[in-house]
Amino acid sequence: MIKLLSHLAHIEITSPDVEASAKFYEEQVGLRVFAREGGKVYLRCWGDYYNYSLVIAPGEQPALGAMAWRTSSPEALEEAAKRIAAEGIEVQWSDDRLSLGRSFRFVGPYGHTMELFWDVEKFHGTGDQASIYPDRPERRSRHAVAPRQLDHVTVAASDVRGMADWYSRVLGFRIMAYTVLEEAPVTVFTVVTTNEKSHDLGIVLDGSKTPGRINHYAFWVDTREDLLQAADVLMENGTNIEYGPSIHGIGEQNFLYFRDPSTMRIEVNTGGYRNYVPDWEPNVWKPSQGPNNFYRNSSMPMSMTESFPPADLPSATEEGIHPDTREALLGNMNPYSEHGRG
Repeated sequence: MIKLLSHLAHIEITSPDVEASAKFYEEQVGLRVFAREGGKVYLRCWGDYYNYSLVIAPGEQPALGAMAWRTSSPEALEEAAKRIAAEGIEVQWSDDRLSLGRSFRFVGPYGHTMELFWDVEKFHGTGDQASIYPDRPERRSRHAVAPRQLDHVTVAASDVRGMADWYSRVLGFRIMAYTVLEEAPVTVFTVVTTNEKSHDLGIVLDGSKTPGRINHYAFWVDTREDLLQAADVLMENGTNIEYGPSIHGIGEQNFLYFRDPSTMRIEVNTGGYRNYVPDWEPNVWKPSQGPNNFYRNSSMPMSMTESFPPADLPSATEEGIHPDTREALLGNMNPYSEHGRG
């Protein structure tokens, strides 16, 4: 089977105030504006090999506009388009994306827009942006947070295993791990990957009727000390920490969560394992094993179950929603805490 996807390249999010969000990412997070075009702001981390990894577009609410992956070759781009079309999903080709060549977008079976491309402009810093390291696209940022690069995106779906299975079967994602409730046979989380990382796509259970929602996206920093410094600097500058610093059991990354002015959730993470096993079988975690907080010394705040755009959850009697699942999503049971009780 041809390897179709290489890695997550950028994400596009929406904000009701694009400039306020862009200012936050510049001043608080340490990203740099690459371009402004068509009402959108394109930002980059200092270690991004392409021109940008975050696009902020106008929108009434914080939401996911698109998540973009680079394919492994031009042939893989064509093959991916064929496989998606064979699923009865419309493939929309484009030649006018900033810094990209021929690309296409599609809306997956759970409502998330994904963009795939091969041809892309690579960034090469010049002058004050040039690095003394030939392999770096740009000199290290002087900002105290300043992530090196985009790491992953976590979306919300009504069927965690169903979405993971579809992306695995059609696009070749590897399924790495699941979290299943102890009180009921309900899968509330999974991680899948296109490469050796534990994940570049996470999927969390969504009990709402709104398709295509995002829970968070994550930037990468080099060390745990960088992450702790990021928490310090963010708080000193008036940004509250939503969760962390701590360490995930699944993936083994150190993590830190906070919000931007639109309320979109951002993670900064580091560490974690690399997995090169081609026939890896996903393990099933229970909340008591610490898949979210491996130290098991604190419960995840219920605010972390909020996804974007905000949506009302259906009643427990509505078709397809297990009562225990609704309890977890509404906050009576935290599916990621040590014993499943928040």
